[in-house]
Amino acid sequence: MPNIKSAIKRVKTSEKRRLINASRKSALRTAIKTVDTAIDDQNAESAKAALNDAIKKLDKAASKGLIHKNAASRKKSRLTKKVNAL
Repeated sequence: MPNIKSAIKRVKTSEKRRLINASRKSALRTAIKTVDTAIDDQNAESAKAALNDAIKKLDKAASKGLIHKNAASRKKSRLTKKVNAL
């Protein structure tokens, strides 16, 4: 455990950020899985709605530095291709 006041604060803030990042990343994965399940069910309407939600979450995650912008772009592209194939 750190003794210096600034180090103690860094431990607290980094733990808060870690929990927020974990929550956002989990929500992102869930959104992507929702799109995949809609595609598996051959449900074009729900797949498009889920795709819009997933794209928003991917963009938000990339802007916050949670994932790399190219990774977000790649995931959006692959999901969109799958939905358009329905």
